[in-house]
Amino acid sequence: MNVVRDAVTAVLLPAGAAFCLLAAVGLLRFPDTASRLHAAAKAQTLGLLLILLGVAVRLPLNHAPVLLLVALFQLLTAPVTSQIIGRTAYRAQALDRRLLVRDELADRLERNGTAADDRDNLREGGGSPPDGSEEADDR
Repeated sequence: MNVVRDAVTAVLLPAGAAFCLLAAVGLLRFPDTASRLHAAAKAQTLGLLLILLGVAVRLPLNHAPVLLLVALFQLLTAPVTSQIIGRTAYRAQALDRRLLVRDELADRLERNGTAADDRDNLREGGGSPPDGSEEADDR
């Protein structure tokens, strides 16, 4: 039984470490925010879950609730954080919208009028749009 646990751990821990390494490389190498979000959220989460599973195989059963809480926290926070970062990048125009297959957020922002509000806030704050274009001041 000990040989089986060692073999499972020997597969899970390096696999999890490899996914974490790939996530870090993806954060450095991917060209845009959307693809970096995938590397940060998906590969990192899978890597951590594989590592936690490998550790759970080796540790006594009384440590399982702590490992389960860490896994649950990762599964709940990574998608929310990615959503917030993606929406912020979209609103700050740091996202290349030509690469999007479907742009559902543009329709929602147009209906609510928040796209115009974002431009007004930029003007009032004294900042310029992130794309470098200067808008004329209508005041």
